[in-house]
Amino acid sequence: MSGHLPMNSNAGDRNKKRVLFLCTHNSVRSQMAEGLLRAMHGDRFEAYSAGVVATSVDPCALRVMREIGIDLSHQRSKTVQEFQGLVFDLAVTVCDHAKQACPIVSTDLDHPGSFPVARVILHHSFADPASVTGSDEERLMAYRRARDEICEWISETLSKKQAGLSA
Repeated sequence: MSGHLPMNSNAGDRNKKRVLFLCTHNSVRSQMAEGLLRAMHGDRFEAYSAGVVATSVDPCALRVMREIGIDLSHQRSKTVQEFQGLVFDLAVTVCDHAKQACPIVSTDLDHPGSFPVARVILHHSFADPASVTGSDEERLMAYRRARDEICEWISETLSKKQAGLSA
C-alpha cells in the first residue's frame, strides 16, 4: 500500500486538504481525531491517522465515539510507513512520544523519503485515556474527556483559517 494510497478518490476531493494525525500506537487519540475531523469537516479535509507502531483500535475509543454518532469500526491501526512518500498539508502529533519518535518531521517537499512529509506540522498533546486506571466508568470518562478535548481542538484550529489550511 505504500505510496499507492488513493488520496483523492474522486474529482470533488481534489480541493480537500490532507491531514495526518500521529500517535504512538494509532489506537485511541489519533483514531478519534481522524474520525472527528472526517465527521466535522469531511467536506474540506481528508483525514488519516497513523502511529509509530500499529496495534488495534481501542474498544473504549470505539464506544465513546459511537456515543456521539461516529463509527470508527471501519478504521484500523496503521504505521507511518503505510503513507511512505506521500505529502500531507498538515501533520498533527497528538502525544509527546509521537512528536519525538515519529519520523514525519520533514517539511522538505522536494525530497520525500521513506516516510510521509507535511507542509505544516503541529503538535498538541492530549492525555492518554488508556493509561487511566479505575472503574469502567472512570476509564470511560477519561476517553470521553480526550474525545471532547480533541473535538474542541479541531473546532478551534481547523474550523478557522489557520496556517493556510482551510479549504
